[in-house]
Amino acid sequence: MTGRLFVDMPDRIARLPVDARGFPVPEFAMWYNGVPDFRVIKPGYVRRCIVKNNCWICGEVLGAHKAFVIGPMCCINRISAEPPSHRDCALFAAKNCPFLSMPLARRNDRDLPVERSAPGTMILRNPGVCAVWMTKRYDVMRVDNGILLRIGDPEKVEFYAQGRIATRAEVEHSVSTGLPILEKEARRDGAEACRELSKAQRQFETLLNSAVMS
Repeated sequence: MTGRLFVDMPDRIARLPVDARGFPVPEFAMWYNGVPDFRVIKPGYVRRCIVKNNCWICGEVLGAHKAFVIGPMCCINRISAEPPSHRDCALFAAKNCPFLSMPLARRNDRDLPVERSAPGTMILRNPGVCAVWMTKRYDVMRVDNGILLRIGDPEKVEFYAQGRIATRAEVEHSVSTGLPILEKEARRDGAEACRELSKAQRQFETLLNSAVMS
């Protein structure tokens, strides 16, 4: 272990095992021969989090307030494939996860095991910005290849980039580069989907005015 130092590590995260780099291993990660693979989710773990109201990251029980770590596109359509976390766990991930905190980082798909899958349509890009979306509720949606979560109205939204509060320009750039993907999907699904996306965009623009940014 390299003994990485995280000055903002919550106690719940500190109780998790660490990998060879010194990164805490989130509870959702699958282990292979004693080595964690952060890209692969434990079988049944999503369901466990939903049924038992457990934190996606640390695995401990959540309270009434739930924090989703999502990209700007998920802020627009309010859909997540991952259950919520404690706020402090979510903030730690937003600031310290290499993929979330480094805009140029890419997902490593090399040697992925066959068990790996994600419900819905996954947007394969690094948005450069992530949001910690606080809410008290969410709904479960069943799709052809699993379940997705429709996120409830926000109590508070904080945007992060490079381990710090994001600027509005960074958020707007992420939206402008990701929105064509949602627009393409909406056009494929028809006129009603396009109207729903336009409505979601207007709601997101209103949300930006109250979100935490620098």
